[in-house]
Amino acid sequence: MSSALKITLILSLLFSAGCHATDTAPRKTLIPFASEQALSAYLQQLQARQAALQKEQKAQQQSLQRATAQYMAAPAPAPMAAEAAKSADAAESVTSVQTAGVDEGGIVKLHGKYLVMLRRGKLFTVAVGQNALRPVSSLDAFAPGGDPSGSWYDEMLIDGDTVVVIGYSYSRGGTEIGLFDIAADGKLAYRSTYHLRSNDYYSSRNYASRLIGSKLVFYSPLSLDLRRGDPFGGFPALRRWRPGAVPSDFKRIAPATRIYRTDEESEPGNGLALHTVTVCDLAQRDMRCEATAVMGPLGRVFYVSGTSVYVWTTRRGSDSGVFRIPLDGTAPSALKVAGAPVDQFSFLESFDGHLNVLLRSEGQGDATWDGTRGRGDMALLRVPLTSFSDGRDSASAGSYKALPGGGGYGLQNRYVGQYLLYGNPGKAGRRQADHAWPRQPLYALRWADANSVQALSLPHGVERIEALGNDAVVIGAQGKDLHFSSIRLGAQAAIAARFIRADAAQAESRSHGFFYQPQAAGEGLIGLPILGADERPGLNKSAAFVLYLRNSGLQLTQLGALAARSGPALADGCRASCVDWYGNARPLFLQGRVFALLGYELVEGALKDGQIREVRRISYAPAAR
Repeated sequence: MSSALKITLILSLLFSAGCHATDTAPRKTLIPFASEQALSAYLQQLQARQAALQKEQKAQQQSLQRATAQYMAAPAPAPMAAEAAKSADAAESVTSVQTAGVDEGGIVKLHGKYLVMLRRGKLFTVAVGQNALRPVSSLDAFAPGGDPSGSWYDEMLIDGDTVVVIGYSYSRGGTEIGLFDIAADGKLAYRSTYHLRSNDYYSSRNYASRLIGSKLVFYSPLSLDLRRGDPFGGFPALRRWRPGAVPSDFKRIAPATRIYRTDEESEPGNGLALHTVTVCDLAQRDMRCEATAVMGPLGRVFYVSGTSVYVWTTRRGSDSGVFRIPLDGTAPSALKVAGAPVDQFSFLESFDGHLNVLLRSEGQGDATWDGTRGRGDMALLRVPLTSFSDGRDSASAGSYKALPGGGGYGLQNRYVGQYLLYGNPGKAGRRQADHAWPRQPLYALRWADANSVQALSLPHGVERIEALGNDAVVIGAQGKDLHFSSIRLGAQAAIAARFIRADAAQAESRSHGFFYQPQAAGEGLIGLPILGADERPGLNKSAAFVLYLRNSGLQLTQLGALAARSGPALADGCRASCVDWYGNARPLFLQGRVFALLGYELVEGALKDGQIREVRRISYAPAAR
């Protein structure tokens, strides 16, 4: 092994351990409002500006209506004049996470000898310890006696013996946090429910919650309604649920001295939000939370490192800002920037004290499906963390490196080791003939030095990019087939090998749908939910299979698949969250065993003679017990 490669591997290990080689403190930080009175006065100014704006818009509308009436009353223009007028008019983990040590809310977690699943408004536990495979307990994922209508229960985390369920309630107007106890025998018991005032957090690519140690971390946007008489009624607040709970039970958790803004003048007519990071301490049975908020435009993408939450806001296309909000409660800092990230995978807080962000010239954030819709020219922003300040400074022109490849629909991007990889799924449909499929470029560059960008030509689209240790795999369709291309990331990036699963398509687009289990250096197992090529993924549809591959020195071989049996129309008495917005299929590797979570089925396979074959399965569905 060359000395250069040894250094690269050492740096990669440092990065994966979350080490920082340099001081990352910002030069200056944002200044909070000095008092509730100062915050109130500022909001009153915004209200006055919005009222004036609305008055001006109303006058313009009335003027337009008068002009339209006059036009309609006039004789029709001659044909040539009409044509002229017309011509003038983006522990053992069973969750694949982005950042080591930062767990993400998911639909399945491991607690000792038990798997815990969240599905269709209920929690379930299944014993898997000591070679078991047995349903144990189930419980509603909401408060006993509570009305779950209008609520969605999407994400779950586990800290010690506490199971946390995160949902969103349209009827109660905010994020819902349910706490449950899990006993040593896998039995579940309800503890308490809290409501956190927020807008809908849903993103087709991101997750709302993170767990770092015993700290539960949320990012939640709150749009400010300046027309209401009491704008403070929409500020970050928390209440503990009780029968007969009322809005006045909410208690603010972000006082004026924890609310920040930059020197940018707010534009009420274009939308204004409090971008809020809430940290809750799960070490106490009675949950306590504190929030920090920064004012900015509505468009946002957020990323959580081991120490900070980064929120990228976008105003007027390319006029953007990025906030760095420390998780220890100290003051945020900010930087004026341009463009917009694709999603949270566009960010890397690297071990050398820099923030690296892949950008498109146009984007709206990653709320709902916005992360797939950005477009425009590409660039890599790389700035020292010390360049963050009080928001008055801009990233220098030299911080941006122009990159090839337009940011088309569905762009995928991922940092793997020392590399940034990105590419598009392509415009051709999955049913298009193989010979007509255009080759797609996978771009590869070293993020620490973006002066040399490689374009690797793939015969398939780029629908998913995942790490295989220090190397990568790119997955995408060609015609009716699903391709897996392994990518060697050494001194140069190179396509190592390809595996083709005929007549197949991905069944899950979320990052948690894929899992890689390393077994030794350059060795490991891959799991991915798939469907037949003529099938289409659906929110209420289970994956037909979980496909398993072996990676051996980047050579990919098929081990087999574990298949579903039960259909999605099972009568389970669902009362809430009856659509699988976060998917329902996951590959699981536990204590040397192989499982497939497929809807309400948990299927176990055994690896023998180079093949995975089913050995048993259980249903944990409510109707089956």
